[in-house]
Amino acid sequence: MMRAGLCAAAPMVLALAASAQTAPAPGAKKPAVPAHSASPVTSALEQRDIRAQLAPRRYTTLGAEIGAKVQRLPVAEGGSFRQGQLLVQFDCSLQQAQLNKAQAGVDATEKTWRANQRLAELNSVGKIELDTSQAEWNKARAELAANRSVLGKCQISAPYAGRIAEQKIREQQYAQAGQPLLEIIDDSVLELEFLVPSRWLSWLQQGTAFEVRIDETGKTYPAKVQRLAARVDPVSQSIKVNAAIHGKFPELIAGMSGQVLMAPPAQK
Repeated sequence: MMRAGLCAAAPMVLALAASAQTAPAPGAKKPAVPAHSASPVTSALEQRDIRAQLAPRRYTTLGAEIGAKVQRLPVAEGGSFRQGQLLVQFDCSLQQAQLNKAQAGVDATEKTWRANQRLAELNSVGKIELDTSQAEWNKARAELAANRSVLGKCQISAPYAGRIAEQKIREQQYAQAGQPLLEIIDDSVLELEFLVPSRWLSWLQQGTAFEVRIDETGKTYPAKVQRLAARVDPVSQSIKVNAAIHGKFPELIAGMSGQVLMAPPAQK
């Protein structure tokens, strides 16, 4: 009878023991529960795993404004050029002939108008004929100006100093109007774009100096912040930063990438 009572009391003893193990001791503090967990992007940024790619300050694609055969490409792919230097020369013999024809039309109509002016002074020609000859002269001059404008598009000059990134056409090929011909870049200043935590705005500003380690060269280079984006990304709690390599380093070219070495200043 006593053994049966002990067996019945065993589950209750075990339950009390388990309760004693899980219940906090008197006066003990409850474990803190984190109020907010950082997003994966912010967490990665906080670990300073910030990647950036070198990009040229300016870049564009030069296209043909007329349909013509490419006669000459003076600067080879990868070559450097100065502002105003000739980059593309078209074969514009047809456009030159049309310009000569327009010039002849201007000369002929001007002579007619001048003669009618003298005749009008002698009352030997009507006002309508005089006005018509003047209108024909003005029309011929307008055609001449249009042909000069077309002939001016037979050459493409560099809008700024830089390098040829890619040639999309070869000499003696025919280019259609609007067809891309050359990709050019201005690599006088190499820029960096990357993301940092938005809380860094308390100390990060224009002119802040830092370093970047480029993968392709294995070297570290100085850089400075140029500008900050106009808004913060509320999802990743980050902001875009634009910076530039500080100094001239011939081994660096656009497209290289590396790690930004930047960290908040130590708090006192």
